Amino acid sequence: MTSELVVDVQPKEITIAVLEEKKLVELQQESQDGSFAVGNIYVGKVKKLMPALNAAFVNVGHKKDAFLHYLDLGVEFNSVLSFQKQVEDKKKMPQLQKMKLQPEIEKEGSIADILKVGQEILVQVAKEPISTKGPRLTAEISFAGRFMVLIPFINRVSVSQKIKSREERARLRQLMQSIKPKNFGVIIRTNAEGKRVADLDAELKVLVKRWEDNIGKIQKAKAPSLIYEETGRTVALLRDIFSPSFEQIHVNDREIARQIADYVSVIAPDRKNVVKEYKGALPILDNFGVTKQIKSLFGRTVTFKNGAYLIIEHTEALHVIDVNSGNRNKSKLGQEDSAYEVNVAAAEEIARQLRLRDMGGIIVIDFIDMNKGEHRNKLLARMQELMAKDRAKHNILPLSKFGLMQITRQRVRPEMEVATSEVCPTCFGKGKIKSSILFTDTLEGKIDYLTTKLQVKKFSLHIHPYVAAYVQQGLFSLKYKWKKKFKISMNVIPDQKLGFLQYEFYDKEGNEIDLKEEIEMK
Repeated sequence: MTSELVVDVQPKEITIAVLEEKKLVELQQESQDGSFAVGNIYVGKVKKLMPALNAAFVNVGHKKDAFLHYLDLGVEFNSVLSFQKQVEDKKKMPQLQKMKLQPEIEKEGSIADILKVGQEILVQVAKEPISTKGPRLTAEISFAGRFMVLIPFINRVSVSQKIKSREERARLRQLMQSIKPKNFGVIIRTNAEGKRVADLDAELKVLVKRWEDNIGKIQKAKAPSLIYEETGRTVALLRDIFSPSFEQIHVNDREIARQIADYVSVIAPDRKNVVKEYKGALPILDNFGVTKQIKSLFGRTVTFKNGAYLIIEHTEALHVIDVNSGNRNKSKLGQEDSAYEVNVAAAEEIARQLRLRDMGGIIVIDFIDMNKGEHRNKLLARMQELMAKDRAKHNILPLSKFGLMQITRQRVRPEMEVATSEVCPTCFGKGKIKSSILFTDTLEGKIDYLTTKLQVKKFSLHIHPYVAAYVQQGLFSLKYKWKKKFKISMNVIPDQKLGFLQYEFYDKEGNEIDLKEEIEMK
């Protein structure tokens, strides 16, 4: 299966789309000024202890205090506190390799015996803020790489359960025990299977250096304070999903393209040429067919095959997916076989939707009723097969007697939500607009203002594809007449994300020129 990564870099956010066989399967949107990402490390201050929950609320700078449970302290928490105290007391940074580790904390202990209000502790974000909840924290600090996860303050080496070969597991464990520094633990990831010593050693050194470069910030930090910021979402996503099946990685920003190319050259030197800077006139998501797929895949109703469709509802507690056959009619199949066929097709789309929307928590799927136990078992096996490529931890239960399938899926970030409906850009939802035949007159007036008042002679006009086709139609098109009348250099760019009567102007550097005005309707 061939895969492509499309990265759209905008001033306010970065959108990352993963395509498999040209079909959109994952979408990530990261705010450029975003914070509290999974993996970020903070010096936080304990604000409140909750003995009944055996947990604490910690201030890490978010509007809502973050949640830290006793079980998330990690058995090596005493060693973390000891190291933190040494860092704060001494001018010279202590070396973790030379430090004597403290006894482990009790697994059944109380958080009130370990922490006190006002105490400053080193914590890492385990789950981003979701809905009304603040971030979820862990005190077990770790640094994730492609082949391994480095965990300071412990000496254990663990191997991913997805590596089945006993010989390979033993080889990796023995190898890592021989090269890792003292007082550092390692979890060997699935991607490490079959890798050479040099590859693993190189990444281990990178992760240890990441620890050494950032931990010194504790000396000058005042809680709440950011100590280490996780790799950008683009590189982090690439770290987890990069494989030889990636044919191209398209990026419309030179600096981000360079960062990705640098990362790929480290983990897969023979694949560094797959990173391409996109310089086309069309918006990058339009060019690769992503915008249209987003509009069709993120609504409440999702059509998937021969008129069959899903209805997806979201609540605070769970997600509900209803499978419907629609007006589908196949006379050759009986009711049972037809239901099975629709359900199998629905399972494929549901597995895609879970990854695409990053739906987490409890998901309940109401499949079309089937009477045969064979069909029910086959449907469960097919769903498990489809979900095998999902990187998020999940658990799938067999169909209940009511035909419901329950899935739990790990949630560490807010669910992806994309608005598929549009507010009218001309009336702003008031219900009254100017005659659409006058829209080109509006555009001409804006171009006149742009050229005569603002003295901008070179720019791009982004408009809906239908309007763009009209403006550029014929030998003596409106575009031609405007360029000749105003003596300008103008590109007309069809943009699928814009509404029918919406427009945007951009200067030659790619910065938007805001000429839009809301006109009071009478």
